[in-house]
Amino acid sequence: MADKMTRVIAAVVALFCAACASTSQTSPAPPLLAAIDGDYFRWESAALGRALHIYVKLPEGYDPAATYPAVYLLDGDSTYPLLAPTHLFVAFDEPVPPAIIIGIAYGSFDRKMGNMRHVDFRPPAAVAPGSGAAAFQRFLADELIPEIERRYRSDPSRRILVGQSRGGAFVLYSALTAPDLFWGRIVSNASLTPGEEIFFGPPPAAARDDLKLFYASGERDRPEYRAPALKWFAHWDAAPEKPWSLKR
Repeated sequence: MADKMTRVIAAVVALFCAACASTSQTSPAPPLLAAIDGDYFRWESAALGRALHIYVKLPEGYDPAATYPAVYLLDGDSTYPLLAPTHLFVAFDEPVPPAIIIGIAYGSFDRKMGNMRHVDFRPPAAVAPGSGAAAFQRFLADELIPEIERRYRSDPSRRILVGQSRGGAFVLYSALTAPDLFWGRIVSNASLTPGEEIFFGPPPAAARDDLKLFYASGERDRPEYRAPALKWFAHWDAAPEKPWSLKR
């Protein structure tokens, strides 16, 4: 009886081991999606005191001897997988110049998991302390931009910054506080409050005379976003001088 029981136990153990072996085998990693495949590096920011994830899509036929405009996307967790493929396919069929697309990402949408857009993109405001916009701009100017231009054939005279919602507010903040840092800026449905007052100050001085700013505001955007946008348009339409050519 003991011998029979030993054989049964041995059989059960053998079956268990076989099952474990079959389930522990992993499928080969799937290939990366070609439309968003590119370079990646993690950056420990001294200005921010934390890490960010940087995704880079190089243009098709990337030529190490050429230089390319560099498009910096805020909220890269969502904007990079959306806009990197869009640019890729538009460049195939339209006279759109090739560009290096850079997604600046947090690695999560959750504040508890490190998404700090509510701090990084917030301009100074008396009613809402906790602005991180100045530190985030130092991260861009002193850390990320030099690193991108060291690693890749990025044209320093053709930097473009793109932001939507709160990220759009940061793009405007950058346009008003460091106009020469980027040649072009694209704002989509900016969330200008809190801190609205900073966007209506006097025009800053710029060294370059070819800077560009594009601001898109949807007619059916939320009233709390749409009203400040219309107010901003009226203010800058009436300004006798602007550091950038404005299209809206």
